[in-house]
Amino acid sequence: MSKLQENNETTAPTETAAPVMPSVSVNDLVNVYNIIDLASKRGAFQANELASVGAVANKVKEFVDHVQAAQAAAAETEGGADAEVTAEAPDTQGAE
Repeated sequence: MSKLQENNETTAPTETAAPVMPSVSVNDLVNVYNIIDLASKRGAFQANELASVGAVANKVKEFVDHVQAAQAAAAETEGGADAEVTAEAPDTQGAE
């Protein structure tokens, strides 16, 4: 047996790791919307494709806006402690 085979046998994991579940975050969806927007501005879609591309972009944008509003409401309810909010809060300092 060669040293390479011996090393492979001794370093092989004895336990299998739990599979990592795929996930999509709100930031991923914001990036999807930005990609669609940029591609349409650069002329990546033909005229007959624009309606369906626009419909998908609108659905993604509506979903992101809804989730961000819910997160902002949750942050206000929790007093801002440990709430994950991805939308930028308006600047309220100096608005007196």
